[in-house]
Amino acid sequence: MRHYDLVVLGTGSGNMLLSEEFADLRTAIVEPGRFGGTCLNRGCIPSKMFVLTADAVEDARAAKRLGVHAGVDTVDWKAVRDRVFNRIDPIHESGLEYRRRSGVDVYTEEGRFVAPKVLQVGAERITADTFVVAIGSRPVVPDIPGLDTVPYHTSDTIMRIDEVPPSLVVLGGGFIAAEFSHVFSAFGADVTIVQRGPRLLMAEDEQVSARFTELAALRHRVLLDATTTSVARHGDGVAVTVELPDGGEQVIEAAMLLVSVGRRPNTDRLDATAGGLELDEHGHILADSAYRTSVPGVWALGDVVNHFQLKHMANAESRVVQHNVLHPEDVRTLTNTVAPHAVFTSPQIASVGLTEQAARRRGTDFLVSVRDYSDTAYGWALEDTTSFAKVLADPADRTILGAHIIGPQAATLIQPLIQAMSLGLTVDQVARDVLYIHPALTEVVEQALLAL
Repeated sequence: MRHYDLVVLGTGSGNMLLSEEFADLRTAIVEPGRFGGTCLNRGCIPSKMFVLTADAVEDARAAKRLGVHAGVDTVDWKAVRDRVFNRIDPIHESGLEYRRRSGVDVYTEEGRFVAPKVLQVGAERITADTFVVAIGSRPVVPDIPGLDTVPYHTSDTIMRIDEVPPSLVVLGGGFIAAEFSHVFSAFGADVTIVQRGPRLLMAEDEQVSARFTELAALRHRVLLDATTTSVARHGDGVAVTVELPDGGEQVIEAAMLLVSVGRRPNTDRLDATAGGLELDEHGHILADSAYRTSVPGVWALGDVVNHFQLKHMANAESRVVQHNVLHPEDVRTLTNTVAPHAVFTSPQIASVGLTEQAARRRGTDFLVSVRDYSDTAYGWALEDTTSFAKVLADPADRTILGAHIIGPQAATLIQPLIQAMSLGLTVDQVARDVLYIHPALTEVVEQALLAL
């Protein structure tokens, strides 16, 4: 039985831990998949490279509103795909070799706890003074009759297909469904979205969610309040039977099926409970604000411990855990509880803090301001008629409670509002004490703040 000072499980944000400060420790990494984790290999990075291409296609087709008569002859899917993965795939081998050259033992089989701080990896059993669990999450595969009898894709696999299907059924209405529906629609697929709820992107502010649903329905076939009751083969594709809100059924035939109904933490694959780790009802590891688990000397970070499933959150947690492992007598916590996110679909969406419906549900007093892109000079240049920025503020202390933007460059436009929330600045400070470039699109943020 080999013993280590530190064992890190997972090479997404967990791989960021091993800085030069750990050089004198005997360390090991356990990674049965590819170095870089979900984000690099099958998540945020490759998907956004596809999204950028889809945006270029959509911009070309929409240019006629600006007086530019352009079009798209073809989209070379294989060239796009290979550009993405020819850049990403070599990182696995280089990461693996780098760690081994630097004296870190790398185990490439799956690890499972057999007792607290005792890990079975293949035929070997290892122990350590300190474990960091950062094994991430994976797509949920729902229990739908017939699903196990048909070929289907999840976000793990769909980016590596050989050609764009003529038609695609997407089960789910969240981030992943929205982004891939945009990509494949732009590339020529006839997309049908099957969503159990009354709107797409239900976690967003209701006003944003409603606007996105309205716009998505102009590009895709969108079935709302619909339940998938069964799936069957249909030729080389699939037939998806859907129960509609009126009680009727509809069969949707398509060349390909994408299942994107959520993600689950990988704690079951780890036998976390055998390792003494306490879990919540969703399977996430319970940890305190310093990311200590129920087992002394075992820390956890990323998708396996939080519900955000955001790479930037996992990276911030990794920095905190890195300090705490090195300085257990002086632990830090992630003091910034503001967790922004973006959905890179069309139109782009970004959000931080309370939604209006959450504020009402909590009984939180708030002021709200909504400003259309079309109220700004740059919005005129874009000929934009559907995008807006929305800001909620506390009427007593005048700090920002939440911000929600739908439209071009939303993920960039929201950043000053994130900073204001993180630093505790008031609406007045951010609106009046800062100069906003005219006629930049950031004026939509300025105008929303001034209205408050």
